[in-house]
Amino acid sequence: MSVHMIDAALLRKMFLAGAKNLEAKKEWINELNVFPVPDGDTGTNMTLTILSAAKEVTALGDNPSMEDLAKAISSGSLRGARGNSGVILSQLFRGFTKEIKYVDQIDTMILANALKRATETAYKAVMKPKEGTILTVAKGISDKAQELCEEEEDLEQFIRKVIEYGDFVLSRTPEMLPVLKQAGVVDSGGQGLMQVLRGSLDGFLGKEIRVDDIVPDQPKKQTADAVMERSNIETADIKFGYCTEFIIMTERPFTEYDEMAFKSFLESIGDSIVCVADEDVVKIHVHTNHPGQAIERALTYGSLTKMKIDNMREEHNERLIKDAEKAVQQEKEKRAAQPRKPVGFISVSAGAGLTEIFQGLGVDYLIEGGQTMNPSTEDVLNAVDQVNADVIYIFPNNKNIILAAEQAKSLVENKQLIVIPSKTIPQGITAMIHFVPEKSTEENTEAMIKEMQRVKTGQITYAVRDTVIDGVEIHKDDIMAVGDQGILTAGAKLNETSLEAVEAMIDEESELISIYYGADATEEEAQALADQITEKYPMLEVEVNEGGQPVYYYIISVE
Repeated sequence: MSVHMIDAALLRKMFLAGAKNLEAKKEWINELNVFPVPDGDTGTNMTLTILSAAKEVTALGDNPSMEDLAKAISSGSLRGARGNSGVILSQLFRGFTKEIKYVDQIDTMILANALKRATETAYKAVMKPKEGTILTVAKGISDKAQELCEEEEDLEQFIRKVIEYGDFVLSRTPEMLPVLKQAGVVDSGGQGLMQVLRGSLDGFLGKEIRVDDIVPDQPKKQTADAVMERSNIETADIKFGYCTEFIIMTERPFTEYDEMAFKSFLESIGDSIVCVADEDVVKIHVHTNHPGQAIERALTYGSLTKMKIDNMREEHNERLIKDAEKAVQQEKEKRAAQPRKPVGFISVSAGAGLTEIFQGLGVDYLIEGGQTMNPSTEDVLNAVDQVNADVIYIFPNNKNIILAAEQAKSLVENKQLIVIPSKTIPQGITAMIHFVPEKSTEENTEAMIKEMQRVKTGQITYAVRDTVIDGVEIHKDDIMAVGDQGILTAGAKLNETSLEAVEAMIDEESELISIYYGADATEEEAQALADQITEKYPMLEVEVNEGGQPVYYYIISVE
């Protein structure tokens, strides 16, 4: 029996099924990353984006109105968008929902128009649309839907034919982007979109999707202390019921006395205490019956992030929630009462050393993230809330975060958010250095962008598979240098390959080389590399900085 209409309840099932299918395929999609680096994140970004919307959709219940459903999908994906692929996916949802939100049921004609509007909205959101990407796949789907809608009323056949054509367009993406052909993969964003559609068809056909299976949360990083603490919990005899974790972003030096005093306080209200201070960041873990007290005392040292409270007895405590909310609200009011600054700064950073550098340059708020975990639009908006300034500059420091920052810019109220489109950490550092308080907003924006464009960046990591890119043969586990425009070089040894990358970036105007060594490299190795560079290029200034970043042994800049 053919189906000619989709109501809100069925569309809800289709959307959640699409989200679930994408979540199930995210690692496979990550592996389609063109560059064989250990940080492919397209699948993760798209999944976190759609799961953010899924959270709002599930909250509506089984029988929402079409308007409420459209709002939940659009708002949830918009705020949860991460990375270029996630932002584009959120824009596809935004356009789609604009077309369907005021109808009660969707037929093939309305569905085709919604797909067309989705594609148009996504293309407008990208400054320089590139063919051979998720946009091309979306356009192919839209064009096929327009062709079929007047002759095909059976929605199952309509959707199947649209998906079949989408797969065909996806298969052609390597012919549109040579870099895909070299790597032997199709576009990962386009593949992610197809998995959403395939899941949606499953939902349309009645495949059971358990709402509990769709968990709209970020991947949790298991630290050694957290694993140790949880492995020792005897749930049969719990004295303190709430596992409370958070990070304090200190606003003044956290001294040894502060650490002793805070540990003593935590011991008075709980056990299983971990208090680890690292410069201006303090990691806290405690089992207590009074999480609100721990939070309120922590707020005397600075602002809180990464807050997490688990009820180990599986009981709900309304007072706990109110205490925590009260503490957070008091902190917001405290910040709001402070004099508003004319200018503030936000930067994305990955690594304690890089964070320290940005703070030393005057950045007000650091967003944790980078290549391995792109911050969402919501993360950027939360950061903007924390900076009490009329004009706020943000440095994304990664090309895959710029779109999320731009999307946040359109949602900010009562403040002016200016996105400085830095694609690397060194570009962000250079841009910040060239801010001059006496200059106007326009003059500073122009100067920062101009100066950061003079910076060349090489990022040294390792390959996770064999491939050939930009004419460079790469083998699994090779050391690989990724430059601003592609692969610089690859080899077997870290410092030899890094030196070759520096040689590829240097020109007659080069004056300064900066090396930021990551969590998997040592200061001695970095200094040895600096000595090699100095010996070969004695006229250039070379500096070594601790970065602490994951994935990349070195981030090297040439100015």
